[in-house]
Amino acid sequence: MIELRDVTKAFGSKKAVDHLDLQVRAGELYAFLGPNGAGKTTTIKMVCGLLAPTSGSVLVGGYPSGSAEARQLLAYVPDQPYLYEKLTGREFLRFVVEMYGLEPAHATRKIKEYIDTFEMNDYIDELCETYSHGMKQRVVFASALVHEPKILIVDEPLVGLDPRSARIVKDLFLAQARSGVAVLMSTHLLSIAEELADTIGIVNHGRMLAHGTLAELRTKLQSDASLEDLFLALTGGDRPNLVGRNATSRVETVQ
Repeated sequence: MIELRDVTKAFGSKKAVDHLDLQVRAGELYAFLGPNGAGKTTTIKMVCGLLAPTSGSVLVGGYPSGSAEARQLLAYVPDQPYLYEKLTGREFLRFVVEMYGLEPAHATRKIKEYIDTFEMNDYIDELCETYSHGMKQRVVFASALVHEPKILIVDEPLVGLDPRSARIVKDLFLAQARSGVAVLMSTHLLSIAEELADTIGIVNHGRMLAHGTLAELRTKLQSDASLEDLFLALTGGDRPNLVGRNATSRVETVQ
């Protein structure tokens, strides 16, 4: 559903993304990991059609990213929720379903479904400007899912959520993936990636260092370490000597 082929994105002389290959299949929850400045957000913006690659191709559902066909398939949840503050949450959700052309009766059912799912009945008819960060985040997630996208892109999805909201979101990610949606999740919370992801991709300096299931990464790196220690070893973190009991002395790029 998402495919990046030899993608480079340069800003002047700096390459934010450097010959990156990445694929997320239908029904797959892909955790996209990397330190700050690794190129994750630039990659996500290219998938969403907000940036054009300098070279290479970005396909979404087989269509070029940014095309009308690709936008119809995709939902994007950024790390900072943005709502129209002078609308109520319900009005914002109705704006979204009208923008995607959902049939009115079906749209009304879907809006009610996600208001109930995210437990928003107490405030959904108040102006968005009165919402806390966590309340805004719930509305943004509902707006991303209400038109039933085939591809879901999320950037730091659990920022500002209380534990109950975080559990609702994590369960929804799994349910979306199991229903056939391709989910690309960028996060700094390695425990979330370890808990949820079918596939893990680790990038640094715009290049893919390793990808696969956690078990595959451990096998390739000859280590039984945690994802945190594998991540630190690959990206030059604080504990590269803790890759695992069976680790080799030097960690190489793994594909």
